[in-house]
Amino acid sequence: MRHYGLIGRKLGHSFSAKFFTAKFQAEQIDADYRLFEIEEIAELPELIRREELSGFNVTIPYKEQIIEYLDELTDKAREVGAVNCVSVVDGRTIGDNTDTTGIEASLEWLDTDADTKALILGSGGASKAVRYVLRKYDIKHTVVSRDTSRGDITYEQLTPEIIAEHKLIINTTPVGMFPNSDEAPTIPYDALSEQHRLFDLIYNPATTEFISRGKERKAQTIGGMLMLQTQAIASWHIWKKFM
Repeated sequence: MRHYGLIGRKLGHSFSAKFFTAKFQAEQIDADYRLFEIEEIAELPELIRREELSGFNVTIPYKEQIIEYLDELTDKAREVGAVNCVSVVDGRTIGDNTDTTGIEASLEWLDTDADTKALILGSGGASKAVRYVLRKYDIKHTVVSRDTSRGDITYEQLTPEIIAEHKLIINTTPVGMFPNSDEAPTIPYDALSEQHRLFDLIYNPATTEFISRGKERKAQTIGGMLMLQTQAIASWHIWKKFM
């Protein structure tokens, strides 16, 4: 049996194990997928050896930290600067990024074009994947971060005028994720309109407070479930190449 899993710090919100277990059963593949919570990324090498992992996904907060623990990166992962999919081949770890595939699918569903200006909420690994895709689509974007060294502006600097100018707003932060489902990023929601498109990478809950506030203002919205499924399938296609 081959072993796969998800690496993160807190994974109680994750649907990945159910998704992959169902997929393995449907395709009659002798493999399992488990959740591995680790307190520090330094625990990773021992975890890989102990669990004899053939591949794994990576989530908050390790998408950037993991890079120094990998033997190789694909060209895309190197350009993104973040990894969410790792293959273990002959004892060597190869980092890739399939978040970009899920982000592209979601933006296509929103029918986003190059004339749209985007606001990216958050500056972590998922934000880097979003920036990679927006550059590919030639969409101008601004990163909003609590850390002045990682973003273009801070949340305190966000004004209704900036919101009005940026018709695509993408939440890459964990704010609003279960169990803190009543929370939402701090932005001027009153400035949203029916011309806005809101994309939340969070998939649990399916409708976040961020999405709900967008719907109240008649904005077009999409949550993170399409991204979750698309990036998971892309990960599986990568792992199958090494079987």
